[in-house]
Amino acid sequence: MNTRINATRGLAAFGLVALPLAIQAQDATPDTDEVIRLNPLVVTAALAPRTADESLASVTVLDEATLRRQDPVSFTDLFRGQPGVDVTSNGSFGKTSSVSIRGTSNNQSLLMIDGIRLRSATDGGPAWQFLDPRMFERAEIVRGPRGSLYGADAVGGVVQLFTPEGEEDAPQPRVSVGGGSFNTQRYSASLAGGSGGTRYYVAGSRFDTDGTPVRRGGEDKGYDNTSGLVRLSHTFDSDAEVGLLALRARGNTEFDSFGAPAETDFVQQVAGIYGELPVTDQVRSRLTLSEARDESDTLDAFGFSVFDTRTQTARWENTLGFGVHELVAGAEYSEDRVSSTAEYDETARDNRAVFAQGLLDFTPFAVQASLRYDDNEAFGEEVTGGLALGYDLDAYHTLRASYGTAFRAPSFNELYFPGFGSPDLNAETSATYELGIRGQYRTLFWDLAAYQSDIDDLIINVDTTGDGWVDTPRNVSEARIRGIELSAGTEVADWMLQAALTYTDPEDRATGNRIPRRSTQGLRLDIDRELGDWSLGGSWIAQGYRYDDASNEQRLAGYGLVNLRAGWEFAPMWSARLTVENALDKEYETSRDYINAGRAAFVSVHFGQ
Repeated sequence: MNTRINATRGLAAFGLVALPLAIQAQDATPDTDEVIRLNPLVVTAALAPRTADESLASVTVLDEATLRRQDPVSFTDLFRGQPGVDVTSNGSFGKTSSVSIRGTSNNQSLLMIDGIRLRSATDGGPAWQFLDPRMFERAEIVRGPRGSLYGADAVGGVVQLFTPEGEEDAPQPRVSVGGGSFNTQRYSASLAGGSGGTRYYVAGSRFDTDGTPVRRGGEDKGYDNTSGLVRLSHTFDSDAEVGLLALRARGNTEFDSFGAPAETDFVQQVAGIYGELPVTDQVRSRLTLSEARDESDTLDAFGFSVFDTRTQTARWENTLGFGVHELVAGAEYSEDRVSSTAEYDETARDNRAVFAQGLLDFTPFAVQASLRYDDNEAFGEEVTGGLALGYDLDAYHTLRASYGTAFRAPSFNELYFPGFGSPDLNAETSATYELGIRGQYRTLFWDLAAYQSDIDDLIINVDTTGDGWVDTPRNVSEARIRGIELSAGTEVADWMLQAALTYTDPEDRATGNRIPRRSTQGLRLDIDRELGDWSLGGSWIAQGYRYDDASNEQRLAGYGLVNLRAGWEFAPMWSARLTVENALDKEYETSRDYINAGRAAFVSVHFGQ
């Protein structure tokens, strides 16, 4: 209860201070970069560039400045406490982590990298912990269903990570060297540039740490990650464009397996090529061929195992503009393949889909309507749709209402894992209603949204033999998730403030209990200040209590974290940065018996713009 009270007071105080400053600032001409950061372009929400207020969706954009300023070790550190987002993990530094958007599970939200989906086909969800934030320049978090645009798994929302793109300019090098607590070492380097219509970006990074114990009294569990990225594109005189992307992360993480030491060698990889052609002045056509891999070789208490999954996708997308309106239509074909030491009854499945979306502008009204048909070899046919309506109350306020459906495809483990899978499972289906309003000013924004999601055929793992062990997944339950999200941000007089307050009520309708490992209350407050060549900042993240089990008997306490940061530009092109994570050395857990790292300090020196 205290967490909720303090969170509410903190956000209220932020709003009371920031709003008068923003109103006073309306007469001043703001810096263009400030306006862009407060109302950024978003492409994930509608398959087309739209400013945040025009997207008719609940969105959060974490831009390059935010990534550089906070310099997180993991995306889960950056996502924790963002509007509608909850994070659980089995320890720090490369340990199994889950991202929950609006109370859904890790495999009910979609992760994309430059438009390429990345997940484990066996487990069903992405391995967030193995992606180095320094390989990316931007993250978009879209909350709410997007099944009609992206197909399976986009129930809670979609996260898209964007890699840097070189610009037509002299080569721009960037180098970073640093380290800190737990014998951590971190290096990265990149080169970007372009000439004659060709743009390139090449980067590499290395992270190595002895880690910390994941259980009380346990030994340190290390983690290392080596990542590489190549992005290349060329634009012809006809405005046609071709390009390629290759991103690979490889390393090792140690963990605890029923009290015994264990480790996993992992690979996360995406690769793709695309071609975009202006058919006419109003029509553009884009074809993307891609492959994503999630590979792991694990030695644990059960022995040695291999789980390698590969997803190959061909996506054809066409955009037709007619006046202020826009139509997006296309088709998609994908195939999942599994190679494993476990003997699955099926090791491949394909999915065919067609989709269309209309983006209609009848100022002050806006309409977004979408429809998608999927035909999956494993679970059959699904039709999903979405409708969003927007109305500009005035020049600063936009009211929105939306309805959308989505589904989650059962994973290979749920369908076919030996002795566990159930091949007769249905896909989970959902329907979500949302009502929101956004205030967008020159130096301030705020966004308020309320929603309800009803999920049918929820897949849960049950004990059918009564021996205390989970032995099979079944479509046995329903879930109803209600929530309210309030976010705000301002940039005034060299101050940058961002705040988010989240309330979520994720209920298992069969039992009336809260869905496990979900906190109902969350707060995040980020404050940064520019002081000439110096910058200072901090984040306060608070989460309410949660239950670790479906019967709601194992309660995990809430927690509050304070992260601090400072930067110094000590010479042209040179800077130094200090970050202190969990500055108050809070011991906390989001999964039962798994503890996260205590206080950790990291120092780095950077060269480049």
